[in-house]
Amino acid sequence: MARDRNADYDFRTPVRRILIGVTGVALLAVFLVWRIDSPRVERFRSAFIDRVVPSFDWALVPVTKLADMVSGFESYASLYDQNQELRRELQRMKAWKEAAVQLEQQNAKLLAQNQVRLDPKLTSVSGVVLADSGSPFRQSVLLNVGSRDGIVDGWATTDGLGIVGRISGVGERTARVILLTDASSRIPVTIQPSGQKAMLVGDNTASPPIEYLETPEFVRPGDRVVSSGDGGVFPAGLLVGEVKADSEKRLRVRLSADYERLNFLRVLRSYPAEEIGEAGGLVLPEFPPIAPAVTLPENTNPTAVEQGDG
Repeated sequence: MARDRNADYDFRTPVRRILIGVTGVALLAVFLVWRIDSPRVERFRSAFIDRVVPSFDWALVPVTKLADMVSGFESYASLYDQNQELRRELQRMKAWKEAAVQLEQQNAKLLAQNQVRLDPKLTSVSGVVLADSGSPFRQSVLLNVGSRDGIVDGWATTDGLGIVGRISGVGERTARVILLTDASSRIPVTIQPSGQKAMLVGDNTASPPIEYLETPEFVRPGDRVVSSGDGGVFPAGLLVGEVKADSEKRLRVRLSADYERLNFLRVLRSYPAEEIGEAGGLVLPEFPPIAPAVTLPENTNPTAVEQGDG
């Protein structure tokens, strides 16, 4: 019977069987060679390894690079965690440093004035930041404390290290805080150690400029900036930041408050100073009264008057 030339023949199955058989024989031979313990086979293994393994370095390059990438990523993740921890530690250290500086200054004042009396009304109320305005033209945050907590317009707010802003708008349960970076913010400050008085003017940037400085040549970058207390806006001596110079040599303030992580704020209770309406008994008049002059008669002898008084 003639074979049909148009019929399809399956060549894959025989070829697959042959390849599987050859591979099995080769693996068995390798296994037997590697298991035989004889000097000749040992020399063969050594020669084979010396000839084949060095030429396969190119094949190990991707594996080596991948291992290096994995190791580098793990190192980067570890460095990132350490960096975040160091940032938090640095923030805490800055707070402790500022507290130490304030305590040192306070101690010096107490030693100079042994009878100093601190203001017992300067307490604080802590609040949680609920929302951020997120506007490029108005920078403010919302706190979860309000009139029920005794909050009053104008009180200063801090993040525990530096001034953040002031209360501007109070509801029953919430209060709006205008940040120092807002364009409507104006606070009087003192630059230490020169004692220069100036005005910190918000301009919607992270480092607001210093305006109305009387003698700028006495101010250097790195000088501390604190609230002056003028005008009764803020209590005196609260940390604001430090002086820095921008690319145009304009003096600005690097704020100490961490504006990127405003989670909790402290509202400082401050009350206006008591006004004295009239002078006390120990305060003498500006010009004491002058006794009226004694007028003698025309025919009176001054010498006789003096002898009569004697």
